Amino acid sequence: MNTRNPDIQILPSILSARMGALGEDCQKSLAAGADGLHVDVMDGHFVPNLTIGPDVVKDIRRMCPDALLHVHLMIDRPDVYVPRFLEARPQCVLIHVESPCNLTKPLAAIRAAGARVALTLNPETPVDSLVRYADLLDEVLVMTVHPGFGGQSFIPDGLAKMREIRARWPQLDISVDGGINGETAERSAAAGANILAAGSYLFKASDMATAIADLRVRCTAAAAAAVLV
Repeated sequence: MNTRNPDIQILPSILSARMGALGEDCQKSLAAGADGLHVDVMDGHFVPNLTIGPDVVKDIRRMCPDALLHVHLMIDRPDVYVPRFLEARPQCVLIHVESPCNLTKPLAAIRAAGARVALTLNPETPVDSLVRYADLLDEVLVMTVHPGFGGQSFIPDGLAKMREIRARWPQLDISVDGGINGETAERSAAAGANILAAGSYLFKASDMATAIADLRVRCTAAAAAAVLV
């Protein structure tokens, strides 16, 4: 298992990028100071939306060869498709604990490829669903919206999950995705999250570099203050 990264990481979620100028928007995000890219993959079955497939993820890797790719698979069959996405050499692959398949195979494949292993929890899914897999993981992603579409409002119940995960498994990274802005990012960092995926908030910002820097400062301060409490 990899060692937890104590630093705050800010990952623009390319679900909010311009699909017709995806390469340009990915490169601009990295130039603006992002720590990497959060890549949402949706299959139209697990969630009611379709986005991109493994070939597009490989194109993102070609356009951004040194980028940290945080690939979030919102799909029914990660056991079938994880090997295809691993061809893009992502640093982290996240699959859903709710996916209707045996998760052991894709988790093992991610680890064997040298990528970070992560599970994702939907808003209604309890933290206890992680227990059987916790020793296999590097990271847990807490969804603070119902997955499928960008631009939704933050569900605050996710904060209690972050606090519980941080208390039970302090070695794990905690990422958060959904409704992230300056305020919700601070609250998430105070609850234990150290990786923040933000879509519309960053891509609609007048200056993404300033928005990323502001999130990083606010979250770092919130996390530090929480430790002192």
